Amino acid sequence: MALSDFYKQNESDEVWWTNDTEHVGRFLFSFDKKRVFNLFEDYPHELTQEQLETFNRENPYWVEFFKDRLS
Repeated sequence: MALSDFYKQNESDEVWWTNDTEHVGRFLFSFDKKRVFNLFEDYPHELTQEQLETFNRENPYWVEFFKDRLS
């Protein structure tokens, strides 16, 4: 995936999203465009505390969706 494949939901966001054109239904994101996380496999256990706080602040829908994982 190329750096140009990354986009932000909102200009002020710190989370970059990218599309996985080889797999349907994969939600991929990054904080630095280097390490890419798979939302359904890596959230929240692979994120640092700072990354988790940033992600949760910027993505309330996913916080609610995965609320059982955060307990």
